[in-house]
Formats: sequence, structure tokens, C-alpha cells
Amino acid sequence: MVTPRSIPSPSPEWQSFSVGIFTIHTYAICILVGIVAAILLTSRRLTKRGAEPGVVVDVALWAVPLGIVGARLWHVFTHPADYFGGGRSLLETLGGIIAIWEGGNAIFGSLIGGAIGVWIGCRITGLRFWTFADALAPGLLLAQAIGRLGNWFNHELFGQPTDLPWGLEIESSNPAFPAGLPAGTLFHPTFLYEMLWNLFGVVLLLLIEREWRLQWGKLFALYLIWYGIGRIWFESIRVDPSLIFLGLRSNVWGAILAVVLGVILFLVQRRRHPGVEPSPYVAGREWGREDKVESVYTAEDFEDGDAAETETDRLPATSAASRNAGSSKR
Repeated sequence: MVTPRSIPSPSPEWQSFSVGIFTIHTYAICILVGIVAAILLTSRRLTKRGAEPGVVVDVALWAVPLGIVGARLWHVFTHPADYFGGGRSLLETLGGIIAIWEGGNAIFGSLIGGAIGVWIGCRITGLRFWTFADALAPGLLLAQAIGRLGNWFNHELFGQPTDLPWGLEIESSNPAFPAGLPAGTLFHPTFLYEMLWNLFGVVLLLLIEREWRLQWGKLFALYLIWYGIGRIWFESIRVDPSLIFLGLRSNVWGAILAVVLGVILFLVQRRRHPGVEPSPYVAGREWGREDKVESVYTAEDFEDGDAAETETDRLPATSAASRNAGSSKR
């Protein structure tokens, strides 16, 4: 049996391909596939909770764009040297910020922007915010796992040097290749570590939910804790440049904050909502609720004498009474 010596990075030709006049980036495909997978899983989970089939799309129309904007802005402001200064013109700076297909999206910014979008979407559809958050939690981990493949295609976000047999091959010409290291140095494949961590997290959250029927945002709280714990380690061994605050990378602080918020959210919601949710919708906004419909017509609309008599009007009083009595017996 041959033991693999390392994990090769894909050839640069795999990073993009052309379709007519358009250039399709593999990184973008990975992100989109992850989004679609999350939407499908969330839709299935919401429907099982009693929500209208397909309502997830109404929320995703707000959550996905705002999540992408938030993810990009977090990355840009935590990697300022890549976009600002250095003799760049305003047009070059804006072009670099917009070039999302070149990589550079932060999940913590995505969570903030996406949460705003989910809140807006839930307000419009009548869904409970925490119901949607719980339904989304496993899908988020699944989307993040798929999206990490894009980092592999882009040869980015690798970890410290390693001599382990699953070390990642990175070309020495890579801008993030640490200075002073010899060509052929292998690095921790942090993209793979996070993929496996997230996929295991999907299974774990689904099992925990089935066993304890967690609702009211408690499952989403566990998502924050699980992802934050893993991300603290993944970020700590990465070597690409990042904004350092109090000795830690900005994304490490983001991961710590996610864990803290998750713990607080779980404890608060456990105390405030020990039972199960009555409905995935807020009171009065339930799907399929039969409201009383009032006619737009009034008695004056039928006072001209030309309106046709109904069958009941033409029947003798005794016949009408008999028919009504027969109906009540049925």
C-alpha cells in the first residue's frame, strides 16, 4: 500500500475557465454550490417544522446578498494592506474590493450581514427568527465545508509548515508563501481541517437536535460554539497576513466572540423558552391561516330591482325552510 506523501494544490488552470465572453471562477462555483446546498437543507427542515414549502427562498433573497457583502467587508477591513495604500488609485482600490472571485470572504462578516438579511426576510414572511436560525444551522456548516474547496483551488489560507504525510503543496511564488522557507515546504491544509470539522458538525447538530429537540435558537447557539472552537485553532496556525489585535488574529477574536455569544444565547434561551415552539410563525402570521373575508359589496348594490332573484328567493317559504332543515340534518 502506497502512503501519499502530500496533498497537491490544483493546477492554476483549474482556478477559472471561460464560457464565451464570461470567465467562471471555481472559487465562486464552490460558494454558490454551498449556498444552494444550505438553502435546500434549510427548506426541508423548515417544511418539516410546518412552514410553507419554498418560503426559505423569500428569506434567502435578503440573507444571501447581505451575507456576501458582510463577508467581503470583514475580509477587506481585516486585510487593509491588500486593498488600501501602496500607491493604489481609488479605482484600483474599489476594483480590488469588488473582486470577490479572487478569494477573501470572512464567515464572521457573513454571519452579521446574513443575520440582518434573515431578520428582514422573517419580518416579511412572518417566520420566527430563531426558528429560521435553528433550521439554518446545519446548512451553514455544510455551506462552509463546500466553500472551503474554493480556498484549495485558489492556493490560499494554508497553515504553518509541517512534515505530516498530508501536508499541502504550495508554490514558492505564492504571495502568502513565508519568506525564508525553501521551495517544496509543505503546509497544514487548514481548508481540509475545516471541511472535516464542519461536516462532522452537521452530523452532530442533527443528532443533538433529534435527541433533545432543541428550539428557540438553542441549536444555532451550538453552531456558534462548535464552529467558533474549531476556527480558533484553524486561525491560530494560518500564516497568511491578517490584522493583529492584542497579539491575536482578527478572525481568532471573531471565533472567540462566536463561542461567547453561543454560550450566552444557549443559557438565556434555555431559561426563557424551556418548551417547544408553538409554530414556526409568529402569532397571527401563520401559513394557511383562514382569515374572515368581508364582501366589498353593500346592500345598496342590490337595490335597483334588476338583480336576479336567487333560487331561495323564488321558493315558497315552506320549501326553503324544509331545504334548510334537510341541510342541517346532513
